[in-house]
Amino acid sequence: MATEFKSKIGLIAATVGSAIGLGNVWRFPAETQENGGAAFLLLYIGCVILLGVPVMLGEFVLGRGGKSDAVGVYRRLSPKSKWWIVGGVAILASYLINIFYMVVAGWTLEYLWQSVTGALYSAPEAVAAESSGASACFSGVMQRLLFGTWEPVLATVIVIGLNIGILLNGVQKGIERLSNVLMPLLFLILIGLCVVSLSLPGAGEGLRFFLSPDFSKLTPMVFINALGQTFFSLSLGMGILVTYASYYPISTNLPRTSITVALLSLLVALLMGFVIFPAVKTFGLENESMEGASLIFVTLPEVFGRLPLSQLWSSLFFLLLLVAAVTSTVSISEVTVAFLADRFKMSRRRAVLTALCPMFVLSTVCSLSLGPWRDFTIFNLTLFDFLDHFATNILLPIVSIGTCLYVGWFGPRRLLRRQLSNNGLLRSPLTGAVTFVLRYVAPLLIAAILIGRWL
Repeated sequence: MATEFKSKIGLIAATVGSAIGLGNVWRFPAETQENGGAAFLLLYIGCVILLGVPVMLGEFVLGRGGKSDAVGVYRRLSPKSKWWIVGGVAILASYLINIFYMVVAGWTLEYLWQSVTGALYSAPEAVAAESSGASACFSGVMQRLLFGTWEPVLATVIVIGLNIGILLNGVQKGIERLSNVLMPLLFLILIGLCVVSLSLPGAGEGLRFFLSPDFSKLTPMVFINALGQTFFSLSLGMGILVTYASYYPISTNLPRTSITVALLSLLVALLMGFVIFPAVKTFGLENESMEGASLIFVTLPEVFGRLPLSQLWSSLFFLLLLVAAVTSTVSISEVTVAFLADRFKMSRRRAVLTALCPMFVLSTVCSLSLGPWRDFTIFNLTLFDFLDHFATNILLPIVSIGTCLYVGWFGPRRLLRRQLSNNGLLRSPLTGAVTFVLRYVAPLLIAAILIGRWL
């Protein structure tokens, strides 16, 4: 594969964009609230540094060492083995995740439009509920915009079209150029929202919850949740980092890149905590639902509605969320696009259209499964929830275990050392520690996530 990122800044921006997505902006605050605040935060930071960075390096080593897609790296590095199946599972997982991620990205686009036009705060449901003092004044709005028929489907279709347009421009002019613009924008919006939230009267109480640990809250399940959040927020096991690393020049310092990506991912999570918890504590909404869609589309719009310039802050937040969603869906889509281009020798255009055109149908069905088709279930789960559960709780841990075992035990000898040292040109003091984690620590802990999700 001759394609490479053009600049170091673009390389970092694209990789950070692939990792910093809805896992940090959406999932992290809900997990922190549910698992005891600061104690979970400290555990999460430890997991990212001690486990997330080594596993990320394992994926980087695979990608740059094999210079191909998630299946092709195994075929090139171990031609006569069956390890390519791990890459195949990664591609399957990423594709299934992308089906419902397009729907979620559509929700963020719809709420951005509603915020910019002012319709979010003038909707009949919101006005009626707000005048009666109801705490969940935006629940009716969420039911219509997320679980209706034509509105969420139209937003999903627009997001898929946006992804196609970006990906058709290729790695440098599409993914890299997009990341160079959107990543700085994401951080600017986050910092602006932090300033507003930290100026609220209840900011101190919110920060105490977020930053003052209560270690009595720690349980084995909290540890498992912190591990799961680590893999989700760093996009491990999806084939994204393997694919992107195949675009890295040989001069790229893999350890430095992994640490940079991990620290920026942590920074986004921390900033999201600074945005949400002071605002939630200020307005006494800490007992409201902080789970998934309710946090983003009910609790936070209510917070913004109580601030001056409600429309502005709501628009900025959902623009932030849309940036995170688009960088996520583009990076996930690239996994399949690269596979089709490499394995089947397709042109870039044909690979993009082959990968994403089915999404117009699949993601539409997924969206409708939460609304008019909610009675159709798989193992008592809607299609949306089934894809989420099967891909994230089963396939991703399996892929991560396979990656660790291959790089740590079964891959070519000295593959890890050669890649971390750029074939001896750099010092690689992390090699021993990374090898130990990939061989002995990470597979067991990831297996704990897999088992824990079933208990």
